[in-house]
Amino acid sequence: MRQIVLDTETTGIDPREGHRLIEIGAVELMNRRLTGNNYHQFINPEREIEAEAIEIHGITNERVAAEPRFAEIADDFWSFIQGAELVIHNAAFDVGFIDHEFQRLAEHGGARLGPVAEHCRILDTLKLARDRHPGQRNNLDALCKRYDIDNGHRVLHGALLDAEILADVYLAMTGGQTALTLDADEASSNEAVAGGLAIRRLSLAPGSLRVAVPSDSELESHRAKLERIRHAAGHCLWDGHDEPSVSLSGNE
Repeated sequence: MRQIVLDTETTGIDPREGHRLIEIGAVELMNRRLTGNNYHQFINPEREIEAEAIEIHGITNERVAAEPRFAEIADDFWSFIQGAELVIHNAAFDVGFIDHEFQRLAEHGGARLGPVAEHCRILDTLKLARDRHPGQRNNLDALCKRYDIDNGHRVLHGALLDAEILADVYLAMTGGQTALTLDADEASSNEAVAGGLAIRRLSLAPGSLRVAVPSDSELESHRAKLERIRHAAGHCLWDGHDEPSVSLSGNE
């Protein structure tokens, strides 16, 4: 499954008031693994950026003055996202701006691209977080804290940085990373393929497996990690103290 985790920065809040895109950042996931195939583009919005917006993302009018206009990058951007599932935090905001740019492009004689929802599946991680953590703060910073994801390098908003952080948050919210598994096309005779991922079989002589006993500090770190999981999810099955509170049926 191809997913694109995407974020944008804009000149203001509402495209209906003439506000435009100034930055698009997106990272690609294939079968829940980061591929390194990213898309990042600054855009000349052909209008002034509001001061309030600059305070959030730090992108000035001077920074984007020499960047290409949306019409110049629209085809490449469309090729990158078309047919994928888009993973976006507060998707209505970003998709609204992207659709506005595509509509504006068509009105000025350009290619008729979009609407996004007719060509891409859309997963809103804000809605996902609200469903899983009702009544709690669910902005990106709060989710990073909840899922123990380092975002200390995030001083200002930036489309590509926020997309990279959101990818980590999304993977944590929906089952964790799969980075330690092997690609299916790398599977050898000693590996089994399950769900598109390869699992290495280990051939060990009897009695050759070394058992490592954790130290007191490692046990304390482990207990602290379980406590963070319990705080974030409301329960933690790994220490045997909590009973499962969710259904494991196919409808969940």
